Amino acid sequence: MNREELIKEINRLKIEKNAIILAHNYQIGEVQDIADFVGDSLQLAKEAIKVKQDLIIFCGVHFMAESAKILNPSKKVILPVKEAGCPMADMASTEEIKEFKKKNPELKVVTYVNSSAEVKAESYVCCTSANAVDVVEKIGAKEVLFVPDRNLGSFVDEQIEDVKIMKWEGFCPTHERVTLKDVEIIRGTV
Repeated sequence: MNREELIKEINRLKIEKNAIILAHNYQIGEVQDIADFVGDSLQLAKEAIKVKQDLIIFCGVHFMAESAKILNPSKKVILPVKEAGCPMADMASTEEIKEFKKKNPELKVVTYVNSSAEVKAESYVCCTSANAVDVVEKIGAKEVLFVPDRNLGSFVDEQIEDVKIMKWEGFCPTHERVTLKDVEIIRGTV
């Protein structure tokens, strides 16, 4: 089947199955081209709320498909690659969070939205990268555990003086590889 025939078949199946395709903006171009909506994980979560179709085909990672199902529970959500995961999200488990909370009951757990539903359920509040500072400031806690992204947690820590931010040791392996020298090379300052 050539590309044109494949696209035609996908569009036929979308109508037949009353489906919509949501794709993360990190997907390859061919997937984005056939998607009904492309965005980052927050944009996709917001779009999932609006879906009228019966079936959501979610071209992203596991926690994104979970979020779509949580936000639109009456819809069937299919993740084409079941094992599509996020290494950072996988760096925090519910067992570890529960254990930490048991040892530190006074702490509020603030969880970055790029986490599993189970980890979110153990949290006091969830945040996005755009609202993390505001969320931490507004909960009024003296100490918080920021899960799972230590880099976003460090950013929040730099912005807020009156709250002790304990950072989970999770990180995005892709973002972790970008160095100051890489940025300087791109800028042409090296």
